[in-house]
Amino acid sequence: MSESSRRKFLRNISLGLGTASMAGPASFLSKARSLAPIESEAGDSLPDIEKSRGPEERRSALPAIDFRYSPLSWQTAYCFPDDHYKSLIGEHGDLRYGHPGQGAGSKYFPEVVEFSLLGMEANEVRGQRLEAPGVPIIHTRIDRPEAFLELTTFATQRAGEGRVDNVILEVEPRTLHTLQAVPVMVLSTKREIKLQESAGITLLRLDDEAAAPFLLVDVPLSRHEDGVVYQSFLLQAGIATEGRPSRCFFRFPQEGQEIDKLKEGLETPDRLLAEARQYWQNWKPFEGKVSWQLPGRHGEFLVACARNLQQAREEKAGRITFQVGPTVYRGLWVVDGNFILEAARYLGYDKEAQQGLEATWKYQEADGGVFAGGGREHWKDTGIAMFTLVRQAELSQDWSYFREMQPSVVRAVKFLASLRDKAQSDGSMNGRYGLLAPGFGDGGLGGVRSEFTNTLWVLAGLKAVTEATDRLGLPDLDGAQRFYNELRAALFAAARQEMRRHPEGFDYLPMLTKGDPQWATRDEWDRPRPQNAQWALSHAIYPGLVFEKDDAIVKGHVQLMQACTQEDIPAETGWLPHGGVWNYNAGFVAHVYLWAGIPDWARLTFRGFLNHATQLYCWREEQPMRGSLTADYVGDMPHNWASAECILYLRHMLALEDGQALRLLAGVGESELADGEPLSIAQSPTRFGRIDMNIESLDRHQGWRLKFQRGSGPTPSSVQLPLILASRFRFVEIHGAQARQEGNTVFVTSSAASWEALWKV
Repeated sequence: MSESSRRKFLRNISLGLGTASMAGPASFLSKARSLAPIESEAGDSLPDIEKSRGPEERRSALPAIDFRYSPLSWQTAYCFPDDHYKSLIGEHGDLRYGHPGQGAGSKYFPEVVEFSLLGMEANEVRGQRLEAPGVPIIHTRIDRPEAFLELTTFATQRAGEGRVDNVILEVEPRTLHTLQAVPVMVLSTKREIKLQESAGITLLRLDDEAAAPFLLVDVPLSRHEDGVVYQSFLLQAGIATEGRPSRCFFRFPQEGQEIDKLKEGLETPDRLLAEARQYWQNWKPFEGKVSWQLPGRHGEFLVACARNLQQAREEKAGRITFQVGPTVYRGLWVVDGNFILEAARYLGYDKEAQQGLEATWKYQEADGGVFAGGGREHWKDTGIAMFTLVRQAELSQDWSYFREMQPSVVRAVKFLASLRDKAQSDGSMNGRYGLLAPGFGDGGLGGVRSEFTNTLWVLAGLKAVTEATDRLGLPDLDGAQRFYNELRAALFAAARQEMRRHPEGFDYLPMLTKGDPQWATRDEWDRPRPQNAQWALSHAIYPGLVFEKDDAIVKGHVQLMQACTQEDIPAETGWLPHGGVWNYNAGFVAHVYLWAGIPDWARLTFRGFLNHATQLYCWREEQPMRGSLTADYVGDMPHNWASAECILYLRHMLALEDGQALRLLAGVGESELADGEPLSIAQSPTRFGRIDMNIESLDRHQGWRLKFQRGSGPTPSSVQLPLILASRFRFVEIHGAQARQEGNTVFVTSSAASWEALWKV
């Protein structure tokens, strides 16, 4: 197998440092640089919630959303929506250019630009911030004992000028009224640098004096030090006084523009900055009739994640492609795409989501298999593409493309059935069980092995397709129903043989079969972790709905995820089996908890997920836990499956589709209502049609009112509300519908399209 899978990072980490290590070689940058600690909103008396796994303790000790587990190394996009130029800034204010995409290491950037000051003391990065969650103008502050350096980084696309990256560098006094400072720029590259002066403007070109400018700056620039992979340049000394900083302006043309197009902008940095600010202030995170209102951090994350998704998008072959990230994941992955496209629908990006769905199915090959970034042995991608096809039709309430794609689905089913049939004669454990052929597990499970992840996701895809064809009155697609029944029965029979006892005393289903030699590796360090690759089981549970809530496989999975929780999220579930966390895997597990009726664990895990983001509201795929001495950073950043998981959970905590049931406010607890601010969604798509929800406080926080309305679409089998909201508000009445209580659940007349419900102390 050629392991072209997106997750090939354990090998790539050591190969991908390239020319641009962030421990720069220049003498004034090689001094120890530190990142200032993040201050917790909760102060120093945070509860030790890792050790209190009981739901009662967790209910009373939900952590603040204060980025306490943010990675200490990150990068953030500041480009435009659908921008071909995926501009990135690192945590030190460094600009990172030229990543070639899939196949190179995540840290490989052929050109990196850093900024500093001459002098003796070390830089201390005091902070980096967005102007707002929806405004990716990025401010980085670097402190020295006598001064601080402020970098303002932003993108522009002025008519007649084209796409440009911009950095305003300002030096201000900290302790003196007046000071002199010499700014420094370091360009790390293996290419030859050509320094030129033209009409009072300094230019840098790479490789050739006739090449397009790499950089323009509005003050004189001179060489300072040469290294093997870097050159440093001194800028003209400036005088800074209190309230009047010394300033210079850098411009990095992205389209090969020459100086004549950029000169006017070089002379008016504040006007350019104002134009960029106005663009983003006018930008909207939602489209069409869709709108959301969430208070506090939840609202901030919602807006930022919508922006993250748009910045990663790109038009390819005439279609919008929702890409996972800007570097190693700059492309389409089928499983990531399923969740990203669902999030896109929740934001109102209907046209773009349809284009993304069509882009996914363009990866179907002649044999019926669908293969994209995950690699050839990612059999599950074919099942996921089928699942996505159904889900997008449900959300759009338009089944025309689903009907059009029936021949393609038939080919996909035949391909998957052939994998099962082939396995029955190959002598593998999967074949003996009647499962799909051994494949690539992913999520910490490398190589082609007898495993369960591919079969699990294919079951979810087959279930979605067969149920949809049944609802639409379409004929069975080449025996898809029979194949699903046989494969599901085979999985349950295999699970009975493969369940293992965890040291904490419960049984769980590992994703790698018992006969795999990796379980018997002499060094225990190299053996699989019980929680490795459980991601696909999370998805088969929800949203796949392959299992009932009381199934032993579900119970074992839930207990396993709780047992491995550290830093408030499941740990060591992916490619970092020792001392690391797969950040957005927490989103998968939070959804399982929410669906299974364990809202305290769902809220805790989701908050843990948010707290692993940076203060710029984005995530790395995997990162070390605090204090780890064995883990590294893995994957792209911003990683937009993470952005999608955030959006999905925020919608599902308000409205969760549980098969043919609609569960409202299933994830809303004390913390979501603590500020007394309203929460609302408008025209949010579901498989039952679009819904409006608005929950608002009554009588000075003595109660809450939910206003609900559902448009045209299939009638849900049930509409459910919590009897007790946020632990102290009790359901008291409903207007516009009838309701009945069963245990802790209130069932509302499912055919009622508009009603109001009240909870009071």
